[in-house]
Amino acid sequence: MIRDGKLVAFPTETVYGLGADAMNPKAVRKIFKVKNRPTDNPLIVHVSDLKQLKEVTSHVPKVAKLFMNAFWPGPLSLVLPKNKLLPSETTAGFDTVVVRFPKHPVALALIKAAGTPIAAPSANLSGKVSPTRATHVIDDLQGKIPLIIDSGEIEYGLESTVLDCTTLVPTVLRPGSVTIEELRKIVPKTETISLDSIKRAPGMKYRHYAPEVPITLFVGSPQNTAKAIYEYVKERGQDSVVVLWHSGDFASLPNNYRLPTNTYEAAPLLFHTLRTADIPQAKRILIQGYKAEEMGVAIMNRLEKAASSIVYV
Repeated sequence: MIRDGKLVAFPTETVYGLGADAMNPKAVRKIFKVKNRPTDNPLIVHVSDLKQLKEVTSHVPKVAKLFMNAFWPGPLSLVLPKNKLLPSETTAGFDTVVVRFPKHPVALALIKAAGTPIAAPSANLSGKVSPTRATHVIDDLQGKIPLIIDSGEIEYGLESTVLDCTTLVPTVLRPGSVTIEELRKIVPKTETISLDSIKRAPGMKYRHYAPEVPITLFVGSPQNTAKAIYEYVKERGQDSVVVLWHSGDFASLPNNYRLPTNTYEAAPLLFHTLRTADIPQAKRILIQGYKAEEMGVAIMNRLEKAASSIVYV
């Protein structure tokens, strides 16, 4: 199907991807159409080995090789200079390409069998919660694509870290499962996102990860956020809200979902919990935020982009 220019949803260690032949502009355009994705939002190109890099990049900077040696295969995507043969549709017109070498065995097997790099954003409707189970893909795309490869739940549950290696200093454009602390062990001067390069990163220009029910995110210490959520529920009533929490005690509420306090344990469950919390009778989802350090940076990045309002306490 990939060779024939069709779309295939498949698992990676981060989220489920919606894949097409990265070298086929007609197939790539189908991704944007099916997802209703803005065409100026670049796609991540997945390769099954380092040899395939030559098909999509013009060259690999020395600093990029350092990160490849440390984290590939794995949940790190690198922004690199593009090969002229790679269609502009895949890169949203940029002279760079975002490349990842996944470690999920099914993803690798698919890319190898297809014999071509596979362009794949998350396999959901644009702006909605990313899929970490095949059932999530079915909910969004059933009837719109010919095949979904089900490989169960996902290991990391958040999209890959995106690191720009075309700048003078390596710059994290999107936080993910490879944290800034880990990256700085390889290159200490690695920076976080700059406004100049934000457009190069998939998913960074637009509101994303959002269920139908509006989200209010509470940011602060666990004690302060728990207190603020208590007060919110007391004032507005418990029947019209859903609470996602990790500290305090909201177990008595009719609609509550507890996440682990440990951010590394919470990350794989986040998107599934957001989808589960998106119930018709709810008027608002209240989410208790995490401390923005290590994996908490990636979690809060997703929650801040999903939230329609943020309360700092």
